[in-house]
Amino acid sequence: MYHAVGHRPAKAAYSLSVSPEAFAEQMELLGERGFTPLTTAQLGAAWRGGSKLPERPVLITFDDGYEGVHRHALPALAKHGFASTLFVSTGWLRGPYDGGGALDTMLDWDQVRELAAAGTEIGGHSHTHPQMDQLPDDQLWFETLRCREIVTEELGTRPVSFAYPYGYSSRRVRRTVREAGFAQSLAVGNALAARCQGPYALERVTVQRKTGIEEFERLVEGRSIARDFARDRVLTKGYAMVRRARAAGRKVSRSRV
Repeated sequence: MYHAVGHRPAKAAYSLSVSPEAFAEQMELLGERGFTPLTTAQLGAAWRGGSKLPERPVLITFDDGYEGVHRHALPALAKHGFASTLFVSTGWLRGPYDGGGALDTMLDWDQVRELAAAGTEIGGHSHTHPQMDQLPDDQLWFETLRCREIVTEELGTRPVSFAYPYGYSSRRVRRTVREAGFAQSLAVGNALAARCQGPYALERVTVQRKTGIEEFERLVEGRSIARDFARDRVLTKGYAMVRRARAAGRKVSRSRV
């Protein structure tokens, strides 16, 4: 899971960014080690249909829609002929639907179309990038459906893959994403994706600014992931309990109105 790719990303996006040089080096490693990148749609279709995956499959995914994905990541992907998936928050991209709130310079829709033409799958990532598990039902539906509608309008094809902003979801959120017509969805979890997780809770590993090439190699080989992300998992579990309590409190408050 990548976010921004750039030399000098904004402070708010810095920790979850990678430099163009680091990204190119990571793609070189995937090529040298014989990995075969797939789109999220291809993985979902293979697992649903029971077809055989290629040797050493890997997903290369980008969340939010930062401009550096087009400027810096696309040339590195094209060099190796690698597939990838870009999950866009439609209200953050530059253009007619831009509602503000983006953390850095974002893609415009012409760039998104160029990425799609180059073989990048374009998936949904909500409209305004909220914590979806904290939303009431009407806002949850809006975030999911508006994102799907805009991507369909701009690209001419309906997105089939989704990624939860911040990685946060719940049974209600996953049901909404499924009923909105998405065939699979990605969380975070900082673990390798597995078929047993189900199509709407597939996990990913975060690549950050601090991720060196040795750590990246361990991650893609599936070694030491639990150790490397132990602190993140503890924080995530704790915050998940807080979010569930907040959501329950809001539900009770609404029922009293």
